[in-house]
Amino acid sequence: MKLDIFTNQWLDIVFEGRNKAYGAYELRKTNNKTTVKALVLGAIVFALAVSAPLIVSLLPNSSDDTETLDTKITAIKLPPKKEEIKKDLPPPPPPPPKVDQVKFVKPVVAKADEVTEEPPKIVEIKDKKLGAETIKGDPDAVLTVEPVGTGPAAVVEEDNQIYNTAGIEVKPEFPGGMDKFYSYVGKNYQTPEEDGLKGKVYVTFVVEKDGSLTDIKVIRDIGYGTGKEAIRVLNKCPRWNPGEQNGKKVRVLYSLPITIQTAE
Repeated sequence: MKLDIFTNQWLDIVFEGRNKAYGAYELRKTNNKTTVKALVLGAIVFALAVSAPLIVSLLPNSSDDTETLDTKITAIKLPPKKEEIKKDLPPPPPPPPKVDQVKFVKPVVAKADEVTEEPPKIVEIKDKKLGAETIKGDPDAVLTVEPVGTGPAAVVEEDNQIYNTAGIEVKPEFPGGMDKFYSYVGKNYQTPEEDGLKGKVYVTFVVEKDGSLTDIKVIRDIGYGTGKEAIRVLNKCPRWNPGEQNGKKVRVLYSLPITIQTAE
């Protein structure tokens, strides 16, 4: 039989009948793998040793970066800081008048030792203007004239009193009459679904000058949200014809009882 020395068949022939667990058999059997590993590791180490100078030359130089950074820094001149406008400053004093102004002191009757400031004499106020303080006039000042007004307008006091329907000349009314109002409430009021619920809900409200309803209050209800539902219906109510007193529209307080009765 022809043997191939590059395979492990010859080991079995050489070590036939011998102690294979001694170690020499195992070393020779794995010799090929060990040799290949040594060649691969040696090739890698050799390649690293040869390429080390090239790798070092490719690494960036920290000193060059520092020089480049220094050349890129430029001085920037900041804009001047804006002056903050001060708030709540007093207005500037008015320019001096064209004519000298003399402070006017109201004459009072007092004892001689209680007089703190004497009023100006007639000679002192001749051809001069009276004011709250003494000011030296400026002959070169521009003469200003206040615009002429139409006089004080008549002050009309608005009547915001709330009147009662008992003493009002023209009572407020729902458009179409009060029967239409009761019909509106009856159609829009949603009665709670409670068996045997009955009673009256008393509500008051103010009919304003423009006919709107405000200040809606529930004086008494019977629970189950009956008062809240009355407020909802009145808030959606159309505008009324406002009440009048002395020929002027006024605010009028109105009360409304709502009768509730459900099937037993």
